[in-house]
Amino acid sequence: MPSESHYLSVAAVTHLGRVREKNEDAFVVADLTGGALLEERSHARFDVGERGLLLAVSDGMGGAQAGEVASALVVETITREIAEAPLETPRDAALIEAVQRAHDAVRVHGERVQARMGATLTAVFVRAGRAYIAEVGDSRAYLLRGGEIAQVTHDQSMVQLLVDSGIMKPEDARESPMRNVILQAMGHQPDIKVALGRMELRDRDCLILCSDGLTGHVSDVEIKDIVLETKRPELAAARLVDLANGRGGKDNITVIVAGVGGALAPPAADERPEDAIEVIRAYEPRPPRSR
Repeated sequence: MPSESHYLSVAAVTHLGRVREKNEDAFVVADLTGGALLEERSHARFDVGERGLLLAVSDGMGGAQAGEVASALVVETITREIAEAPLETPRDAALIEAVQRAHDAVRVHGERVQARMGATLTAVFVRAGRAYIAEVGDSRAYLLRGGEIAQVTHDQSMVQLLVDSGIMKPEDARESPMRNVILQAMGHQPDIKVALGRMELRDRDCLILCSDGLTGHVSDVEIKDIVLETKRPELAAARLVDLANGRGGKDNITVIVAGVGGALAPPAADERPEDAIEVIRAYEPRPPRSR
């Protein structure tokens, strides 16, 4: 573990959008050492302590208030579970266990109230100069490093599966009527397969987490340009949400922007963000079958 400290400068914005009647997105930014939580539309600097920092976005689904309840349960449960995990437990194992418990919490609650509910989850756990990234569904995490951006999650969606299988072209995925069909969700089916990646952080990295209410309207290049232009997480998050709303705001929109700094090495000249992620556990769906 590094002997000197590093920190995240973080802001988060969540918005109803222009079409939906309620916001079924939820997020958390939690200092697991000091216990502080980031409020919506605020900005704070968190030193990365012994227990680390957790950033997470969850996009709920279900009738009535089921989606809203599911996403809230996901972020509340994962925060509590990872905060209480023994420090001797490897951090990747602790994160997977916390995600599994959050999945179980949504499933049990749905059975109790007789509602079919579910939610996506993308969580980034930062500790000791390293980020662990867990994913269920299609909410995304990006890494901005050295002026370049890369998606460090892999959408668990039908359109992504079709692209990966060579059935659909990437440029057609954004407008596909199946773009909102995800292959697994928290609490939605008996079992989930948590995708997990790991990467070493560098000074001046920037992490961006978001629900698909942003990426349905805003391209990766536009995300990069806005973060680079604004240079401040709170301004970047607000501008990204405003841009998505200006283009229709067809879904709830949630964005977390976290700048990394402190006692970390700068990226080497040949380090590219797309090469930063080390896959520990991949989500491997079955290819689509013809009928």
